[in-house]
Amino acid sequence: MSTGELRTVHVGDFDFEVRVHPGEPVHGADVLLLHGFPQSAASWDFVSEHLSSRGIRSYAPEQRGYSPGARPADIASYRLSELRADIVGLCDALGVRRVHLVGHDWGAIVAWDVAARHPERVVSLTAVSVPHPAAFARARETDPVQAEKSGYMTFFQQPDAPEDLLLANDCAGLRAGFGDQVPAVQAAQHIARLREPGAMTAALNWYRAAGDSWSTVPAVGVPTTFVWSDADLAVARSGVDATAGYVDAEYRLEVLEGVGHWIPEEAPDALSRIILDRIGCSW
Repeated sequence: MSTGELRTVHVGDFDFEVRVHPGEPVHGADVLLLHGFPQSAASWDFVSEHLSSRGIRSYAPEQRGYSPGARPADIASYRLSELRADIVGLCDALGVRRVHLVGHDWGAIVAWDVAARHPERVVSLTAVSVPHPAAFARARETDPVQAEKSGYMTFFQQPDAPEDLLLANDCAGLRAGFGDQVPAVQAAQHIARLREPGAMTAALNWYRAAGDSWSTVPAVGVPTTFVWSDADLAVARSGVDATAGYVDAEYRLEVLEGVGHWIPEEAPDALSRIILDRIGCSW
């Protein structure tokens, strides 16, 4: 498995690490892959290889808090508006005017927001695991099943205790969360990243800074595919079904049966097929 070319990209006051897999733009746009929590850009390695084998170039950045050179200490620096601005800034720094945008988990939240507020920069959107943020916020408020599944998010907003739980005993909490769904080579890279000084706190600050920002994300106006797996322990069906109401463009829902939350690692072949279909390429 190739990690691609590792590149450092300067945006504002920060330096972001980006994995670049070779290829050419598709319909004038490259593919930008945004990872989730508690993962790293390594979650996209298998998908990136599939895309590269079809001649498609992709970029997978270590996002704010994960890149050592982009790890501010204050919680406010991890507001959704800052995360969104990072992606636009990365595209500018990479010389990429428009992208096929793909995001998983928290990366999906950021991708939804970028696509909604900067449609001129996004040719297509493939959101993985997490519904449109406003639909998800509504589901957490009104669906007892989703509220129960999201209980961990309230815990993650507490100071110190989440870091202690996830990093204790050689990161036993993280390892248990990945289970056997995330291949060992990728799990090791995720864990190594989050064990860096300040990295786990920075990653958890995404939750602490969220506030009510999810509920204010506008509808998306670009062609969109949402990928959800029915064995996802964190995301119930209610927000999934509501997401169509937040896309004012051609929309597809793809449900992967028997797959858990870690779709990019657990089902990279199926996900790659879906991404290729969305961006207009054959498998």
